[in-house]
This record gives sequence, structure tokens and C-alpha cells, in this order.
Amino acid sequence: MNVRDKDLQAAPAPASSSRRSFLRQSAAGGSLLALGLFHNGAIAALAQGQAGSKAAAATEFSPNVFIRIAQDGIVTLVSKQPEIGQGIKTSLPMVIAEELEVDWKDVRVVQGDLNPAYGSQGAGGSTSTPTNYENFHRLGATARTMLVQAAAQTWGVPAGECRAERGAVLHEASKRRLGYGELVKAAAVLPVPDAKGVQLKDPATYRLLGTRVGGVDNDKVVAGKPLFGIDVQLPGMLHAVYVKCPVLGGRPVSANLAAIKAMPGVKDAFIVEGTDNLNGLRPGVAIVANSTWNAIRARKKLVVQWDEGEGANHSWAGFLAQAQAASKQPGAVTMRRDGDVETALAGAARTVEAAYTYPFISHASMEPQNCTAVVDPKDGSVELWAPTQNPGAGQALVASTFNIPKEKIELHITRSGGGFGRRLSSDFIVDAVAIAQKVKAPVKLTWTREDDLQHDHFRAGGFHFLRGGVDAQGKLVAWHNHFVTFANRVEQKESDGTTGSVLRPGSGASLSGDEFPGRWTANCLLEQTPLECRIPMGPWRAPGSNVFAWVFHSFIDELAHAAGRDPIEFRLEILGDKDMVAGTGERGVPYNVARMRNVLKAVAEKSDWGKRKFARGQGAGVAFHFSHRGYVAEVAEVTVSKEGQLRVDRVVVVTDIGAQIVNLSGAENQVQGSVIDGLSTLMYPSLNVEKGRIVQSNFHDYPLLRMPDTPTRIEAHFLKTDYPVTGLGEPVFPPLAPAVCNAIFAATGKRVRELPLSKADLSWS
Repeated sequence: MNVRDKDLQAAPAPASSSRRSFLRQSAAGGSLLALGLFHNGAIAALAQGQAGSKAAAATEFSPNVFIRIAQDGIVTLVSKQPEIGQGIKTSLPMVIAEELEVDWKDVRVVQGDLNPAYGSQGAGGSTSTPTNYENFHRLGATARTMLVQAAAQTWGVPAGECRAERGAVLHEASKRRLGYGELVKAAAVLPVPDAKGVQLKDPATYRLLGTRVGGVDNDKVVAGKPLFGIDVQLPGMLHAVYVKCPVLGGRPVSANLAAIKAMPGVKDAFIVEGTDNLNGLRPGVAIVANSTWNAIRARKKLVVQWDEGEGANHSWAGFLAQAQAASKQPGAVTMRRDGDVETALAGAARTVEAAYTYPFISHASMEPQNCTAVVDPKDGSVELWAPTQNPGAGQALVASTFNIPKEKIELHITRSGGGFGRRLSSDFIVDAVAIAQKVKAPVKLTWTREDDLQHDHFRAGGFHFLRGGVDAQGKLVAWHNHFVTFANRVEQKESDGTTGSVLRPGSGASLSGDEFPGRWTANCLLEQTPLECRIPMGPWRAPGSNVFAWVFHSFIDELAHAAGRDPIEFRLEILGDKDMVAGTGERGVPYNVARMRNVLKAVAEKSDWGKRKFARGQGAGVAFHFSHRGYVAEVAEVTVSKEGQLRVDRVVVVTDIGAQIVNLSGAENQVQGSVIDGLSTLMYPSLNVEKGRIVQSNFHDYPLLRMPDTPTRIEAHFLKTDYPVTGLGEPVFPPLAPAVCNAIFAATGKRVRELPLSKADLSWS
């Protein structure tokens, strides 16, 4: 934390106050300049009367606000995206502050609750920055323009003779200066200029963007202040736990509810019927008490008769046997077919076959799932406090599950103790609402760590059966990937109005035909076979990419080795000399080959690739990946002892995420965190399924990376390019695992084809 951090913090609204009353209080009296951004991106004055009217200035602006400037010059900015540790509560307000021309020390940031006027409020897929960056620039610039106009009118001079600087407007000719606070009343009655009347700053003049700024909540996090969902306290609040069937997809038949209700502190215990939606309100048993401790203590005495359902037949050993059988049978779905793979393999100078496997894993966020809910017994309206990544989806799931109009569901967004995609799901929110409806009191539902690990929406496991071939010149001529994945059976409406069921692969568990190197290989066959299961699956950091990068770039390295080629040279040759590759790309964005070539060449230069001689047991590996709009290449250097102990000595990361780094401190933190999380995920997490149950229960049997095992050096390099700004939470993660595994091969000659790495014997002699 830097020395200014205590000056950078915002005072958020009390958790127990309503969004509407807070915004009314903060904008009351005409002492604030309020500008809002509609969901369609248009800039507007959000006032109850006509923009520019004295009546509007004298009362308040509409609550759909992002900027509020008080008469003391303090600027309050609303952060609309959920903060899950990615730093968005700091970085996006920085964009507004830059264009507004205000000192960061004069800025206060508050968390906005769910409000349709804010537009999209989800935090996932590294979308928060790219979807808001341009609009937030325009928002800040519009406010600055109005302040300049207000000063010019006050002085009776042309606005062109005035300029904004560090929270004030200056008139050079007369040496006059008015602080923003002094201009609030005059600016508040001005009409909002249209886009043509607003000039954005030249990036060369930025004072704030690209600098290192500490997180606005850093001091509160360190001091243990109540910021997170698990910290929420309400008057008269009860505490609940929710027990689900150990077998995924099962449901309760009966329970010793009378005995549980008789226990000290217990207020109620009951069965919740739930739904068949694996990602919604699952059936279970709720215990409500006067404290979390009493609820958990009662839970230990709970005896439930379960209907385990079809999921009881699931086991990882069974899935593996099914996958191996499926790889040899016809009937796979073709995701891409180019050329003639069989003929190309038959004519190849060298061929390689390999099977890659990875398990189901949990998100294991530090803060277990929780939600506080209040249901009004009079009108059924709901008020929620939740650490969610997707508040709109949470509201929608509550509305559809309980048949409540969305406008009667108010959701306060708390800070989240980690997300990684888990909090894009909203099951814990509907759990809390179901319990609050029954007990008719404020209820905080808290999952235990065991609940979190065993009833997660997991990252899907997978099996890849690969074949590849290179010609006599060492060029890739054939690529075949038969992917055996996992899918849930879901109901869907058919075109004729009837209802049917389909197998839907889990999030990130479907193979795109556009993934590298599919579009670059003349003879390519990508196939997919789904295995039906009752295991709930959901987005997991960099969905799909987090495992596909490991599979693809590990196997590419195998082919490069078979061809006797340098791994970077081999990849550059596959990429080719085109600037773009046609295809739908990720989210409809074409693959920019030139950008990927540049990061790959840059990482070779920054890591001194090929210029260093490694001793036996040491080596370097490379990988790249295009993920969530970001182009990233990484080189990992490792040391493996003869006994097989791994140490990652150095990781060099080069990213192209567009024209501007918003917060350099946050960007470096995202790179370092992705590398560490990527290494942790490579090395340890694995969930075993036996008789439909997740075997692991807590960190004693589901370990994560410890501080002594983190890479010794992590170097982050950013290429500044003339492309739209992207996010960073996802793109750096995928290349880490293959880069490390390729480095292990360079050091020991051993290939890692099964995750986690802790299962592998890396010893050598």
C-alpha cells in the first residue's frame, strides 16, 4: 500500500440502507452535479424535471448517477461493476477521473447497487473494462465540459479561453480560477452537451491513467472492515445453513426436524423442495438459528434420508472408462473438418498420438458463498445483500424461481472474497430467498467450506485424444482432436412449441472449431463426444481456455520436438504471415495473427529465448493463447531436482491488451495473480467422484499453492497497440500451465499429460 492509500478510500453506503434512500440523500439539495450513463451508452442529465431547469437544480437529479460533485470539491464516483478482487472498483473510476480532470485525492468511490440505468453490471470474462471504457471517458469529459462552460458563463468569457486542470477551471488571460465545488450550482442548470460538443483528452496528456494507484478499499481490507457479503449484519437477523444431498442431484425425503428444532438457539428447520435446475434452487434441508455457530452445531445432528437419484452411479473411474471407449467409437459430433486428416497422417514423416486428461475442480474462493435476504411479508418484495459477480442474473433467477416481479427485488452488491466465475451463478441467492420466505425474518445464509467444495458449479473435467503429423520439413500437416466432455440434460422448447431435452456441455466444455491451431491447419478434424452427468458445472476462470491452452500447446510442443524444431519457430510458422484469420473468433472477434506474432516474438526477446544454456534438470517452455480479447505469450523457466521436486524460477509474460493500461498497479497485480493461480491450478486441485459424491471436503485434501512455491520471478510486459482496451483477469491465466509443462519436458524429458501435476513422477537420473 502506498502512503496515499488512506486518502484514496471511499466511504460506502451502510449495508442496511436502501439504494434509493442513499442516492436521494447524496444528491439532495441541489448541491451536487449529477450525470448518468444510460444502458444504451448515451450521456444524459438524469433529473426529475427538464434538464437545465432551475427546479431540477434546486431539488435533485435522478438516482442513476455516476458522478457527484459536492460544494467542497469532493467528487463521488459510483462503481457499478462488482468488485471481486480484480480492482475494477478502482480502475473504472480512474477513467472518469482522468477525463474529469480531478485530483485522485479528491475522489471518493462508492459501490453502486443493481440498477438497470447502469447497464450491464456483471463481472466476468474480463468484460468490465472493454464494455465501459469508452463510455466512461465520455462521461467524465461531458462533466468537465459542463464545468468549463459554467465557469466561462460566470466570467463572461468564451469557453474556448478556459481549461480544466486538477479540479478547477482556469482562465489564463485573467489568471482567474474557480474550483469545481464553486461551480456546482452554475453547472447543474446547464443543458447536457451532445457528443459533438465534447472533446476527449489526448492520451498523451493523461495524468492518472497508466500510473500506479492503490485499491480504494485496501486500507479497509487490511483492517478487516465489513465490506464483504459475509460481513452483513441486520437488526433481528437470523442465521441459516442449507444441507444438500451428498450425491449431486439428489433430494431429501425426510429428516429428524423435530429433534433439530429442539436444539439450543434453533428457530426452525424444514425441507425445501427445490427444482430440477442443477444451477438453481436445489432441494435441501434448511436450519435457521440465532447464530451461525448454533446452526452449524445443529447441522451435525441432522439425519436425512436421501433420494440419491441417477447421480449415485457417477464415478471418475467410470467416466474415464466411458471416455476411452468413446474415443474408439463413431458417433462424435464434428466441430471442424478441413482437408483429409487420415491421408495426411498416413503420408506424414512423423506422427504423434497422446491422451490428455484433467479433472473436475472447484473454484475454492476464499469467501464461501453467502447471501442475506429479507422478504417483506406484506407485498412479497425482496431485498438482498450478495457477493455476486452477476447481480442481474441473480435478480432474474429469484424472479423466475419465486414468480416475483423484478422491480420488487432490490439487490445490494457487496465486495466478494474472490469469484473466478463461481459467483456468476446465483444458486446461493435463491437458497437464501427460499429460507427467508419461510421464516419471515432477515436471514443470512452461510455455506461452509465443505458446502463450497462439494456443491460448487464445477469446472468440467475432460479427455482429449490427439493425433498429429509433421512432414519431412518439420511442418505441421495434420491435427486431430477427439474431445470427450461432460454435459447435463436440460429441458428446452422446440420450434413446434413442445418441450424436449438436450445434452448441454458445461461452461467452457465445448470445443470451438476456431481454436488454435484448427483454422491454421490444412488437414484438421475436431470432434466432440458428450458424457451425460448430473454434476453441476459453471464458468471457471477463463472458461475453456484454462484447459484448452494446456492441451493444445503441450501437444504442439510434442509435435515441435518430433519435428526437431525450435518451439517458438514452430509456432510462428503455424501462425503464418497473414494479419488476420477468418472465422467467427471469440465473441465474434476475428483472430488477429499479427498481434499474436508480436507477443510471441516479444516474449522470446524478453526471456532471452535460445540464448541461455540450461543444465540438466533445468529448462524453458513457451505457450501463447488468445483469450477474452487478450493476446498473451509466456515463457516459464523451471528447475526439477533428480527426486522430482519442481521449482518455477521465472515466468516472463507479454500481453497485448490494447492501447492503454488503466491502472499499472492493478495490471501488474492481475498478471502476477494469474501466473500464481495458474501454477496452483496446474499443480494441486483435483476432485474425485465416487458414487456420485465429491470425495474432497476442505483444504486438507484440496490443497492450493503456498507462498514458498510461487515463482521466484514474474515479469510483466505490456505491448501498447492501437486496439480497443481489454481486460486482464482472464487472458494471462491459460498459457501458464503449458509453458511450465513444456519447460518440465525440456528439463527432464518427461511429458505431463494428466492434471494435476502433483500426480506426476518428475524424477530423473
